[in-house]
Order: sequence, then structure tokens, then C-alpha cells
Amino acid sequence: MNFNVKNASRFIVLLSVLIVSIFFINADDHKTNKSSDLNSETNNSSHDYQIKALKIPKNLSFSGERVELEKTDILERIDRELLINTYWQSNALLWFKRTHKYFPIIEPILMEKGVPDDFKYLAVIESDLRNVTSPVGAKGMWQMLKGAAQENGLEVNTNVDERYHLEKATRAACDYLIKAKERLGSWTLAAAAYHGGNYGIVKKLKEQGVNSYYEVLVGENTERYVPRIVAAKEILSHPKKYGFYFDEEDLYVLKPTFTVKVDTVITNIALFAKKFDTNYKELKMYNPWLRENKLNNKSRKLYEIKIPK
Repeated sequence: MNFNVKNASRFIVLLSVLIVSIFFINADDHKTNKSSDLNSETNNSSHDYQIKALKIPKNLSFSGERVELEKTDILERIDRELLINTYWQSNALLWFKRTHKYFPIIEPILMEKGVPDDFKYLAVIESDLRNVTSPVGAKGMWQMLKGAAQENGLEVNTNVDERYHLEKATRAACDYLIKAKERLGSWTLAAAAYHGGNYGIVKKLKEQGVNSYYEVLVGENTERYVPRIVAAKEILSHPKKYGFYFDEEDLYVLKPTFTVKVDTVITNIALFAKKFDTNYKELKMYNPWLRENKLNNKSRKLYEIKIPK
């Protein structure tokens, strides 16, 4: 009886040692495999996704005016905007999608008004081609302040705000830019004035005795303004060069519409929409300048309302 107990005890001890050894061997193997996996992930990511410096094109221009890249500060500003907008991939990809939707509306108006086609990129950097409101109250895709909008023929009140009317706002922006160009002498300065105001740009030019956007010292946001437009133009003009790939079917399109002319009061736009087999939400998508569920129209002005087919 004592001999069997002693042997059994030895067997249990040996079995325990064996189990513990196997556990530590497996733990070491797990660590080794995990480390190998991490190294593999690191190696793969370094090959699959690389953050590279961008080569700045030497022949950049805006509205037929050469970008003065020989000035180191201008070069660095352009580089900054190209980097920011190239590596903010989601936002830039949305640019491509929205320009397909809205540039066909903007481009003919710029041509009609005699404003360089490059100014369509101003609307891109102002609003990302969205009907947004800035902290200072600028609204719509062209981000016009109330005073500037009214000075250039837009109706702005709580009931109707034509800053949200893309065609009319584009024409108003053109009128502003044309006057700024006549006053300041170049389209580049006109673009700067769209952001910094005519008075502000004229004052800085006179104070500093210069006549070029690339020579004047202004606030940081105005200094970034033209480089941002130039960067948007460069990226949107050469998508594959900056790593953007998409198919035609990935891009946004506007639904076909027809126009209903109205010169009376509309007491309930939701009911008005139902007459044309649509609804309030969809009608407002195509007419964001209608700011309430009614059209006051005390002056019996003729409005054109887009109805989705």
C-alpha cells in the first residue's frame, strides 16, 4: 500500500511539470506568432499606403495669370493646400462627385458673363458645393453676405433667400468679380477681394505700395485663398495624378426638372408640391431659396420653381 502511494505521488508531480511546460511553450509560440503578425502588418501597410511629398507643377495658373512660384512663401502656400486637399481624401472625392452635378450649371453662366472658367473652383473652396452658412452669416454655394448679395441683385429675406438659388447666385458672384477686376486690375486680386472685400484689398495695396496679390501682405485666410483655389483646380483637373479613381456611375447627378412660373402667393408649399406629384422635401431640394412653407410674394414678382420629373 505505501509503495503504490509513493509511485502515484511521483506520477502526479511529473504530470504537473509536463502540463506546465507545455503551457509555457504554447505561450511563447503565441507571442512569436503575434509578433510576426504585427511585423507583417507593419510591412504591408508601409507598402500599401505611402504618404508622399507632392511635386508642385511649375506651370500653375489662375484665370490666365501665372502663379508666382519663384516666391518661396507662395510655393509653400500652394504646397500646403495641395497636401491638405490631397490627403483629406474623403472631402476631395466628394468634390469630384459634386462638381459633376453642379459645374454644368455654373460653367455656362461664367462664360455668359465673361468671367474666367477657373472661378468655378472658387465656389468649391468656399462651400464644398454645399448650401452652407458661415460663422459670419455668408450663405449658399457662393457664400455671399447679405449686403453683397443685395447689392448684386439678389432678394434676401426670411421668406426668400436667393443666395441659395445657384443660377442667380452665380450671376451675382460674377457681377461682384467683374467690378472687383475693373477696380483692382487682375482676376487674382478680384478673387482675393471676394474673400477680403474690395475696400480691404485696396487699402492694403495702397499702404504697402504694391499692386499684386503675390506681393501684398494680408490676413492669413486671404493669403491662403488663391492658393486654395489653385490647388482645387489642379486636383480636380488631374484626379489620377493625385490618386483619385472613380467611375462615371460614382458621380452625383441632378434629376431632370421642369419649371413652373408663379406670380402669386403660395400659402402652403407642401400642398403646392403635391399638385405636381412630389413632396415638400423634394421640392425644397431643388428650390432651397424658398425658406418657408409659403411664398409671400406681396409684390407679385414672377418666380420660377423647379419641379422634379
